[in-house]
Amino acid sequence: MFLRPMLSTSLKDAFIQLQLLKNMLKISKIVVQYGQKKVLQTLSLSIPQASIHGVVGLNGAGKTTLFKAISSRVGVQAGEILWQDHPIERSDVGYLETHPYFYSRITGLEYLELLGINRPHFDFIQWNHLFELPLKELINNYSTGMKKKLAFLGMLALNRPVLLLDEPFNGVDLASNEKIKQVILQLKAEGKTILVSSHILETLTHMCDAVSLLHEGQFTQTCQTEDSQLLQKELQQIFKIR
Repeated sequence: MFLRPMLSTSLKDAFIQLQLLKNMLKISKIVVQYGQKKVLQTLSLSIPQASIHGVVGLNGAGKTTLFKAISSRVGVQAGEILWQDHPIERSDVGYLETHPYFYSRITGLEYLELLGINRPHFDFIQWNHLFELPLKELINNYSTGMKKKLAFLGMLALNRPVLLLDEPFNGVDLASNEKIKQVILQLKAEGKTILVSSHILETLTHMCDAVSLLHEGQFTQTCQTEDSQLLQKELQQIFKIR
Protein backbone atom coordinates (compact mmCIF):
# COMPACT_ATOMS: atom_id res chain seq x y z
CA MET A 1 0.00 0.00 0.00
CA PHE A 2 2.78 2.42 0.88
CA LEU A 3 5.28 1.38 -1.79
CA ARG A 4 3.69 3.24 -4.68
CA PRO A 5 3.74 6.76 -3.17
CA MET A 6 7.31 6.19 -1.92
CA LEU A 7 8.39 5.06 -5.37
CA SER A 8 6.60 8.00 -6.98
CA THR A 9 8.33 10.46 -4.66
CA SER A 10 11.68 8.81 -5.28
CA LEU A 11 11.25 9.01 -9.05
CA LYS A 12 10.15 12.62 -8.81
CA ASP A 13 13.23 13.52 -6.75
CA ALA A 14 15.46 11.68 -9.22
CA PHE A 15 13.86 13.57 -12.11
CA ILE A 16 14.38 16.90 -10.34
CA GLN A 17 18.03 16.03 -9.68
CA LEU A 18 18.47 15.03 -13.33
CA GLN A 19 17.02 18.35 -14.49
CA LEU A 20 19.24 20.27 -12.10
CA LEU A 21 22.30 18.46 -13.44
CA LYS A 22 21.21 19.14 -17.01
CA ASN A 23 20.50 22.83 -16.43
CA MET A 24 24.02 23.66 -15.36
CA LEU A 25 26.90 25.62 -16.75
CA LYS A 26 29.71 23.07 -16.81
CA ILE A 27 33.32 24.08 -17.34
CA SER A 28 35.46 20.96 -17.71
CA LYS A 29 39.27 21.04 -17.67
CA ILE A 30 39.63 23.99 -20.00
CA VAL A 31 43.01 25.33 -21.04
CA VAL A 32 43.51 28.78 -22.57
CA GLN A 33 46.96 29.63 -23.79
CA TYR A 34 48.49 32.76 -25.33
CA GLY A 35 51.68 31.72 -27.08
CA GLN A 36 53.64 29.68 -24.56
CA LYS A 37 51.79 31.09 -21.55
CA LYS A 38 48.89 29.11 -20.09
CA VAL A 39 46.43 31.63 -18.64
CA LEU A 40 43.83 29.01 -17.60
CA GLN A 41 45.12 25.59 -16.61
CA THR A 42 42.76 22.56 -16.67
CA LEU A 43 40.12 24.67 -14.96
CA SER A 44 36.76 23.11 -13.97
CA LEU A 45 33.59 24.47 -12.38
CA SER A 46 29.87 23.57 -12.33
CA ILE A 47 27.25 26.24 -11.68
CA PRO A 48 23.54 25.44 -11.21
CA GLN A 49 20.85 27.34 -13.05
CA ALA A 50 19.24 30.19 -11.11
CA SER A 51 22.30 30.89 -8.99
CA ILE A 52 24.96 33.54 -8.57
CA HIS A 53 28.57 32.38 -8.48
CA GLY A 54 31.42 34.69 -7.59
CA VAL A 55 34.94 34.53 -8.97
CA VAL A 56 37.50 36.34 -6.85
CA GLY A 57 41.16 36.79 -7.69
CA LEU A 58 43.93 39.32 -7.97
CA ASN A 59 44.41 41.31 -11.15
CA GLY A 60 45.96 39.01 -13.74
CA ALA A 61 44.58 35.82 -12.17
CA GLY A 62 42.62 34.96 -15.34
CA LYS A 63 39.12 36.18 -14.50
CA THR A 64 38.57 38.11 -17.75
CA THR A 65 40.10 35.31 -19.83
CA LEU A 66 37.68 32.85 -18.20
CA PHE A 67 34.70 35.05 -19.09
CA LYS A 68 35.95 35.49 -22.64
CA ALA A 69 36.29 31.72 -22.98
CA ILE A 70 32.73 31.13 -21.72
CA SER A 71 31.38 33.77 -24.12
CA SER A 72 33.37 32.32 -27.08
CA ARG A 73 35.51 35.45 -27.44
CA VAL A 74 38.66 33.39 -27.06
CA GLY A 75 39.13 29.76 -27.97
CA VAL A 76 40.07 26.98 -25.59
CA GLN A 77 42.96 24.65 -26.42
CA ALA A 78 41.56 21.80 -24.32
CA GLY A 79 38.43 20.93 -22.34
CA GLU A 80 34.84 21.98 -22.95
CA ILE A 81 32.18 24.41 -21.76
CA LEU A 82 28.59 23.13 -21.73
CA TRP A 83 25.27 24.83 -21.13
CA GLN A 84 22.32 22.48 -20.61
CA ASP A 85 24.47 19.56 -21.82
CA HIS A 86 25.32 21.25 -25.14
CA PRO A 87 28.42 23.21 -26.16
CA ILE A 88 27.79 26.78 -25.08
CA GLU A 89 27.18 29.31 -27.85
CA ARG A 90 27.78 33.02 -27.90
CA SER A 91 24.02 33.56 -28.19
CA ASP A 92 23.55 31.91 -24.76
CA VAL A 93 25.65 34.53 -23.00
CA GLY A 94 25.22 38.13 -21.93
CA TYR A 95 28.63 39.63 -21.13
CA LEU A 96 29.28 42.85 -19.20
CA GLU A 97 32.93 43.70 -19.79
CA THR A 98 35.09 45.56 -17.29
CA HIS A 99 35.63 48.31 -19.87
CA PRO A 100 32.64 48.20 -22.26
CA TYR A 101 33.17 49.09 -25.91
CA PHE A 102 30.77 51.41 -27.75
CA TYR A 103 30.49 52.57 -31.33
CA SER A 104 31.40 56.23 -31.70
CA ARG A 105 28.88 58.96 -32.44
CA ILE A 106 25.77 57.15 -31.22
CA THR A 107 23.47 58.04 -28.33
CA GLY A 108 22.71 55.86 -25.36
CA LEU A 109 19.20 55.25 -26.67
CA GLU A 110 20.49 54.21 -30.11
CA TYR A 111 22.84 51.74 -28.45
CA LEU A 112 20.01 50.17 -26.42
CA GLU A 113 17.70 50.02 -29.43
CA LEU A 114 20.43 48.25 -31.40
CA LEU A 115 20.89 45.57 -28.73
CA GLY A 116 17.16 45.19 -28.08
CA ILE A 117 16.11 44.85 -31.71
CA ASN A 118 14.93 41.28 -31.10
CA ARG A 119 13.18 42.16 -27.86
CA PRO A 120 10.67 44.87 -28.80
CA HIS A 121 8.85 44.75 -25.45
CA PHE A 122 11.95 45.67 -23.44
CA ASP A 123 11.13 49.10 -21.99
CA PHE A 124 14.40 51.07 -22.03
CA ILE A 125 12.83 54.20 -20.60
CA GLN A 126 11.26 52.36 -17.68
CA TRP A 127 14.50 50.54 -16.88
CA ASN A 128 16.43 53.79 -17.12
CA HIS A 129 14.47 55.16 -14.17
CA LEU A 130 16.93 53.12 -12.12
CA PHE A 131 20.04 54.89 -13.39
CA GLU A 132 18.77 58.17 -14.88
CA LEU A 133 21.16 58.14 -17.82
CA PRO A 134 20.96 60.94 -20.43
CA LEU A 135 19.99 58.51 -23.19
CA LYS A 136 19.63 61.20 -25.86
CA GLU A 137 23.25 62.31 -25.41
CA LEU A 138 26.25 60.85 -27.24
CA ILE A 139 27.95 58.03 -25.34
CA ASN A 140 31.30 59.78 -25.97
CA ASN A 141 30.21 62.32 -23.35
CA TYR A 142 29.39 59.71 -20.69
CA SER A 143 31.53 59.18 -17.59
CA THR A 144 33.07 55.76 -16.86
CA GLY A 145 30.28 54.92 -14.42
CA MET A 146 27.56 55.99 -16.87
CA LYS A 147 29.07 53.79 -19.58
CA LYS A 148 29.11 50.81 -17.21
CA LYS A 149 25.43 51.32 -16.35
CA LEU A 150 24.50 51.71 -20.02
CA ALA A 151 26.31 48.46 -20.89
CA PHE A 152 24.48 46.75 -18.02
CA LEU A 153 21.11 47.87 -19.45
CA GLY A 154 22.23 46.67 -22.88
CA MET A 155 23.03 43.25 -21.45
CA LEU A 156 19.54 43.08 -19.92
CA ALA A 157 18.03 43.91 -23.31
CA LEU A 158 19.65 40.80 -24.83
CA ASN A 159 17.82 38.55 -22.33
CA ARG A 160 20.42 35.74 -22.35
CA PRO A 161 20.22 32.77 -19.92
CA VAL A 162 23.88 32.96 -18.82
CA LEU A 163 25.21 36.31 -17.59
CA LEU A 164 28.87 37.17 -17.04
CA LEU A 165 29.56 40.33 -15.05
CA ASP A 166 33.25 41.24 -15.06
CA GLU A 167 33.93 43.66 -12.18
CA PRO A 168 30.42 45.18 -12.49
CA PHE A 169 30.83 47.55 -9.54
CA ASN A 170 34.09 49.17 -10.65
CA GLY A 171 33.73 52.86 -11.45
CA VAL A 172 30.08 53.00 -10.34
CA ASP A 173 28.79 55.14 -7.46
CA LEU A 174 27.54 53.49 -4.25
CA ALA A 175 23.85 54.11 -4.93
CA SER A 176 24.08 52.55 -8.40
CA ASN A 177 26.09 49.64 -6.98
CA GLU A 178 23.18 48.79 -4.72
CA LYS A 179 20.70 49.06 -7.59
CA ILE A 180 22.82 46.77 -9.77
CA LYS A 181 23.02 44.27 -6.93
CA GLN A 182 19.23 44.24 -6.53
CA VAL A 183 18.75 43.71 -10.27
CA ILE A 184 21.22 40.81 -10.20
CA LEU A 185 19.25 39.16 -7.38
CA GLN A 186 16.04 39.63 -9.37
CA LEU A 187 17.68 38.02 -12.43
CA LYS A 188 18.59 35.02 -10.30
CA ALA A 189 14.94 34.76 -9.19
CA GLU A 190 13.97 34.73 -12.88
CA GLY A 191 16.20 31.70 -13.49
CA LYS A 192 19.37 33.28 -14.87
CA THR A 193 22.75 31.69 -14.24
CA ILE A 194 25.15 34.45 -13.22
CA LEU A 195 28.91 34.71 -12.75
CA VAL A 196 30.30 37.83 -11.09
CA SER A 197 34.01 38.60 -10.83
CA SER A 198 35.84 40.89 -8.45
CA HIS A 199 39.28 41.31 -6.91
CA ILE A 200 37.54 42.27 -3.63
CA LEU A 201 35.90 39.36 -1.80
CA GLU A 202 33.51 41.51 0.23
CA THR A 203 31.71 42.72 -2.90
CA LEU A 204 30.64 39.12 -3.60
CA THR A 205 29.79 37.56 -0.24
CA HIS A 206 26.50 39.43 0.31
CA MET A 207 25.11 38.45 -3.09
CA CYS A 208 26.58 35.15 -4.29
CA ASP A 209 25.57 31.61 -3.41
CA ALA A 210 29.18 30.44 -3.69
CA VAL A 211 32.55 31.98 -4.49
CA SER A 212 35.63 30.44 -6.16
CA LEU A 213 39.18 31.73 -5.72
CA LEU A 214 41.06 31.95 -9.01
CA HIS A 215 44.85 32.06 -8.69
CA GLU A 216 47.36 31.70 -11.51
CA GLY A 217 44.77 30.23 -13.85
CA GLN A 218 43.34 27.62 -11.48
CA PHE A 219 40.52 27.47 -8.96
CA THR A 220 42.26 26.78 -5.68
CA GLN A 221 39.12 26.75 -3.55
CA THR A 222 35.33 27.07 -3.81
CA CYS A 223 33.18 27.89 -0.77
CA GLN A 224 29.60 28.65 0.05
CA THR A 225 29.39 32.30 1.05
CA GLU A 226 28.84 31.46 4.72
CA ASP A 227 32.34 29.90 4.67
CA SER A 228 33.97 32.82 2.85
CA GLN A 229 36.46 33.34 5.70
CA LEU A 230 38.35 30.35 4.25
CA LEU A 231 38.80 32.23 1.00
CA GLN A 232 39.83 35.35 2.89
CA LYS A 233 42.62 33.42 4.62
CA GLU A 234 43.86 32.03 1.32
CA LEU A 235 43.78 35.48 -0.27
CA GLN A 236 45.85 36.81 2.62
CA GLN A 237 48.38 34.05 2.00
CA ILE A 238 48.59 34.99 -1.68
CA PHE A 239 49.21 38.64 -0.75
CA LYS A 240 52.04 37.54 1.58
CA ILE A 241 53.61 35.50 -1.21
CA ARG A 242 53.47 38.47 -3.55
